[in-house]
Amino acid sequence: MLPPIFPIMLDIRIVLVGTSHPGNIGAAARAMKTMGLTRLILVSPQIFPSAEATARAAGADDILHAAQVCVTLEEAIADCGLVIGSSARSRHLAWPTMDARAAGMLAVTQATLSPVAFVFGNERTGLTNKELDHCQRMAHIPTRPDYSSLNLAAAVQVITYEVRMATLAREGHASNQEETSRISAPVLEMERFYTHLEQTLSEIGFLDPARPRLLMRRLRRLFNRAQPDTVEVNFLRGILSAMQRLNKS
Repeated sequence: MLPPIFPIMLDIRIVLVGTSHPGNIGAAARAMKTMGLTRLILVSPQIFPSAEATARAAGADDILHAAQVCVTLEEAIADCGLVIGSSARSRHLAWPTMDARAAGMLAVTQATLSPVAFVFGNERTGLTNKELDHCQRMAHIPTRPDYSSLNLAAAVQVITYEVRMATLAREGHASNQEETSRISAPVLEMERFYTHLEQTLSEIGFLDPARPRLLMRRLRRLFNRAQPDTVEVNFLRGILSAMQRLNKS
């Protein structure tokens, strides 16, 4: 007997950034379709559309035809409440990290409230630190330490499988009340908040624009972990505006 198909439509997107090989785009589309995901977003792909992508899609042509092409990652995730980056590289400044299974469960929970994006970087370099700045979480696929190389489409397949399993399990398990009771602010609102925060910190002398070091990146980590909702972001921006007025008086 086939597993049940759930009536809940989840807005979970796969975002591929700077993909260099069109075959990987097609293979990723195939991986998505087998696991029930349909929303593919491509950020500045080097070659697309492509006959090679269509051939590798092996019947997932509809996902390729509906794929959205964006110039920037910010455009691709602007309305998302949760963005999860996928990266095999360790970073000097740690990101909140979870394995693929936990990421799939979190994505399914959050997607009932607001759009969720899984972001994958270029095949050669993966996601840059600047791109990871837009991610609240980082998903890690625990491969062998001495051979951690994983093809882009294979990584998409692992993540989408975990999303599928979490979707199928959802009906039989109570959702975490804390996670489902609030909707995180969209990425676009958070970017406006970060701009306001950096401006305010510069005005009061806490941040030196000429030598910012890692301050803003660390503050992004802090607020990405907290995942404030729209009301909380507006509250924080109100505080920043009050600080600016006092500084000018």
